[in-house]
Amino acid sequence: MEGQRIIEHPILGAPKKGELVTFTFDGKEMQGYEGEPVAAALRALGILKHRETAKLHRPRGIFCAIGRCTDCVMVVDGVPNTRTCITALKAGMKVETQYGCTNQKTW
Repeated sequence: MEGQRIIEHPILGAPKKGELVTFTFDGKEMQGYEGEPVAAALRALGILKHRETAKLHRPRGIFCAIGRCTDCVMVVDGVPNTRTCITALKAGMKVETQYGCTNQKTW
């Protein structure tokens, strides 16, 4: 799990590492450190795709990693368009790949 982990962000510095907790990603149990950004936990697990664009279905993931863009948005605990690069991971959190703007697969 540590192989892909972001050790230090050039702007945000070293992430704070809490307890190892369990969360779900697209229905599968995963583990990450409480308080770290959801995007960082996913990256450490080798998961780089966070969403697909609505029109062309292109994959998107971490881009700016400071909450300015929307490339890392996902559905978190039922809330679409959650910026995972600035959302702290919590035990039991439900994280889902987002399809389009509201996670409704219409294609």
